[in-house]
Amino acid sequence: MSDTLKILEKLSMIPGASGDEARVRDEIISQIGDCCKLTVDAPGNLICDYKGKKRAKNKVMFCAHMDEVGFIITGIEDSGLLRFACVGGIDSRVVPGKSVIIGERRIHGVIGAKATHHLKEKEKSGAISPDKLYIDVGANDKHDALNFVRPGDRAVFYSGFTGLLENKIMGRAFDDRAGCALLISMIQKKPEYDCVFVFTTQEETGCSGAMAAGYFVNPDISVVVEATTASDIAGVEPNMTVCKLGEGAAVSFMDKGAVYDAELYRLALKTAVENKIPCQSKSGVFGGNDARALQAARGGSRILAVSLPCRYLHTGNCVLDKTDVKNTEKLLDKLLLELCGSSLGI
Repeated sequence: MSDTLKILEKLSMIPGASGDEARVRDEIISQIGDCCKLTVDAPGNLICDYKGKKRAKNKVMFCAHMDEVGFIITGIEDSGLLRFACVGGIDSRVVPGKSVIIGERRIHGVIGAKATHHLKEKEKSGAISPDKLYIDVGANDKHDALNFVRPGDRAVFYSGFTGLLENKIMGRAFDDRAGCALLISMIQKKPEYDCVFVFTTQEETGCSGAMAAGYFVNPDISVVVEATTASDIAGVEPNMTVCKLGEGAAVSFMDKGAVYDAELYRLALKTAVENKIPCQSKSGVFGGNDARALQAARGGSRILAVSLPCRYLHTGNCVLDKTDVKNTEKLLDKLLLELCGSSLGI
């Protein structure tokens, strides 16, 4: 297993729903050591100011978010069952029956629902709304549960990290711990040029961390390193596939939150071709990420998104292709040289 994949495995096992990213941040700091000047701002972003041997012609910021989708405890029933709300965009269909871990004490629980034989006929079709679900931690009653869990505690899916067939890996929170792992690897290789690496908070709940980080750094160019939905699965029409595993990083021209800089989009694809690195355009206008906040923060910045194709995003078991991780890392290393070392008409 490559060093980047080992970093990803470690990061993906740390709970970090939006607003609760401190443990993820601490692990990132331990990985990058004294390579950068580190700043933690009020929203909890980790801003890493790296000084290379050469001064950059453009102020370039590479950005990945630390948070993941999850749940927040909203109340505790007299029975000891926990009520909750979703943190970020989670498909209600994937929630019932899933194992979760809750709070700093990592209390285990399972998301439960009314048994099928108790449902009325009209309740049997469609997804179950989260407000009809509960988390069972095994508590005898409310008093018992309060010894371990409090309203406001975050919960995340509980799952492992494992290999699948044909160079695939499966695990939790690849969106966007995979992006964080790639940035850590870039820093550890000590790039030639000055650069800023930022690990943001609360992307899944509105990109507020990136807005603050963008204002603080005030970059000329912002490169968002993400995971994006790969719908190369059964039953999906070709025009809705978006991107495919095994074909390299997906570079965006537009999504639901931003229109990307056309010159940077073309540069990314050109760099991939010139260096014989597999790469693909993200086909279609779907999703969104920190780029929308970075484009408008302070004086604004030119934006580019380089994303890892990922199946089953925002579930407890995401799937990546190891070759995509390797090739995305290669592309990012080359892009850093291009963006920091070239005059791009800013």
